[in-house]
Amino acid sequence: MCKSRQAANAKKYSHMMIVCVMPPWERRGLGLHQTEVMDENAMRRALARISYQIIEKNHGADILLAGVRTRGVPLARRIAGNIHEAHGLCPPVLELDISPLRDDLPRGAAHTDGRFPDLPALEGHTVVLVDDVLYTGRTARAAIEAISRMGRAGRIQLAVMIDRGHRELPIRPDYVGKNLPTARSERVKVCLKETDGTDAVMIIQE
Repeated sequence: MCKSRQAANAKKYSHMMIVCVMPPWERRGLGLHQTEVMDENAMRRALARISYQIIEKNHGADILLAGVRTRGVPLARRIAGNIHEAHGLCPPVLELDISPLRDDLPRGAAHTDGRFPDLPALEGHTVVLVDDVLYTGRTARAAIEAISRMGRAGRIQLAVMIDRGHRELPIRPDYVGKNLPTARSERVKVCLKETDGTDAVMIIQE
């Protein structure tokens, strides 16, 4: 009786797919282990602190925020919004595509057109580069070169949500949301609502 009922149930549900849902930060069975190190509230506080530090350090200066694609752009827009709320002025946000200048892409990888527009408006401005993670420093170096090709900024500063260390170039951020010691075998992912549907910072161990 029991066997016949099991057989009947198996036939009844044979067309259905059974999905095992696991938290995104705990997928050891797939060889992937993710740990959340910052949640939405922690990220909001970090961005607020960075915004106030930018105001304090550049009081009276003309500021331009340059977000490094992809996640640096929405971070720069959030910082601009914070500065507007606190200071009454909304600094312009520039979307910066530094892929033509990166030297850490695999050989043979496709590069986009390396031309950059001439922006006389950069003259004398303090440009704050904004990115999600600072690692080797090569992305930041490419971003600095991109700005230099577009105009002569008065100063260039760097703001990052996460500084994970392991620098290969002598680059140091001016503003940091969180210093996060990591192993080279780990990955750090900054998730944003604008690009990922949620705000969180994860360490991924493979």
